[in-house]
Order: sequence, then C-alpha cells, then structure tokens
Amino acid sequence: MKLSTGEKVFQVFLILFVIILCITMIYPFLHVLSISFSTPAEALRPGIHFYPKEVSFFAWKRVLTTDTVWQTMGNTVFRTVVGTVLTLVFLSLGAYPLSRKYLPHRGFYTMFIVVTMFFGGGLIPTYLLIKSLGLINSLWVYIVPGLLSTFNLLLLRNFFMGIPEELEDSAKIDGANDMRILFTIVIPLSKPVLATLALWTAVGHWNAWFDAMLYMQDQSKIVLQLFLRRLVISAEGDPMLPLPTNEQAPEMVKAAIIMFTALPILMIYPFLQRFFVKGIMVGSLKG
Repeated sequence: MKLSTGEKVFQVFLILFVIILCITMIYPFLHVLSISFSTPAEALRPGIHFYPKEVSFFAWKRVLTTDTVWQTMGNTVFRTVVGTVLTLVFLSLGAYPLSRKYLPHRGFYTMFIVVTMFFGGGLIPTYLLIKSLGLINSLWVYIVPGLLSTFNLLLLRNFFMGIPEELEDSAKIDGANDMRILFTIVIPLSKPVLATLALWTAVGHWNAWFDAMLYMQDQSKIVLQLFLRRLVISAEGDPMLPLPTNEQAPEMVKAAIIMFTALPILMIYPFLQRFFVKGIMVGSLKG
C-alpha cells in the first residue's frame, strides 16, 4: 500500500517519538546501574552515566552481605508468591459462578460486588478491621486484605463468559461436577487472562510498602520496598543498613539496592508479557 507524503511524515514523527520515549524509560535504569558499579569518585561525578568508567563492587558487596536485605527480600517473595497464587485461586472460584447464567440472582451479586469499586471504608476503619482480625504484625496482613480485586474479578468473569457452554454441558453429561469443570476445562482455557492477572498481582505485591508501614511493627517482617524507601529518603539510611560517609558516596549503595529490588520483577515480566494484551482484550469483550 502506497503511503501519501503526509502519512510518511506522520510515521517519521511517530518513530522519533517512540525512540525518545524509550530513551526516557531506559536511561534511568542505565544511570542507576552505572552508579551502583562505580567508584565513589565516579558516583559523585555530575552528568550522564551510561556505563561505569571506573568499576567498583563495593556497593553490591555491601548490599548482598547485609542480612536485613535478604530477610526483607524473603518477606517480599513470600507475599508475592503466596499472594499471587491465592488471589488467582479465589478469583477463579468467585468469577466462575458469576459467569454462569443459571446462578440465581446473578445480576444482584454482580452489582453488589461492583459497588465496592466506588465506595470504601477509609483508612481508620480499615486499620480497626485489620486489628480486630488479629493481622497486625502478621505476614498474612500483606495478603488477606487485598486477596480479591473487584476489577480483576469482573475481568475474569467476562473471560469465563466467553467460553462455549457446550464444553460444560458435555462434561456434565460425562459426570463432571462444577469444581472439576472449573479446574480441568475452564482454567486451562483461561491461561492468557490468568497470566495477565498474575502479572498485575505480582507487580502490585512486589511494589507494595504502605501496608507494611501501617500494620507491621515487627521490623523483621517488613518488606523490601519499605526498607528501600527508608534507605533512599534518609540521608543516613536505615539503621539496619547505614549508608557510607560522603567520601564513600552513599549514592552507590542506594543505586545498588534499587537495582537489587527491581531486577527480579523485571526478569519475570518478559515471560508473562506475551499473554498481556491478549488477556486484557479477550477478558473485556463481554459485559
């Protein structure tokens, strides 16, 4: 197909825009990564850092040999893995019956769930509820309160509604019950949307820190992101990982802990990204 002059100019500007956008996203990572592997003098040098001109492993050694870093990493991995798995299980158990036409009062239940997207109790009532449930200083406080997302539940429900009912009818003729149909037919056919929801949930758990600041008084149970926040916003760092003196460039340690925190989720994302667009588009077709 032959393009007009205007269309060619538009494509050129579009390509340039995308290139500039990619540079603005990639450069911060390169800058931080370069600082984390630089010597103190190089880290304190103003200007653009694409790569370390003088390599030093001081910051990474400092981070990787700190027990608190691995302890908080373990708490973060626990909430991410367990929280994501349980969320997918409960989303599936909730979305499947809502997607079936034979569920009595299905419209009422759906509307009742949708209302929770627009109204919330607020911070203080939520804290009192968490306290009354005995979740303060418990690792389960990271998982139980956010176990179900209304938006994700509706997205998965819409995807389930798109699965042909004939598959379910044939399975029932063979004697399968609803639970067996869900786990042997519906869920295997829902890999794109489940992978998308897993990615959203995992990233949300990995980046979360506010709930740890509110509900966790035991410092041995805080998550890596809260530890990172304390380290970055404080000039002296966290008491569990004091920053070096100015002569030793504390920015090196800050950069190293930032990269240490970001790399695991960045490594997982490419494996689930191919399901991302397909899962969103298919799950949003039916209302």
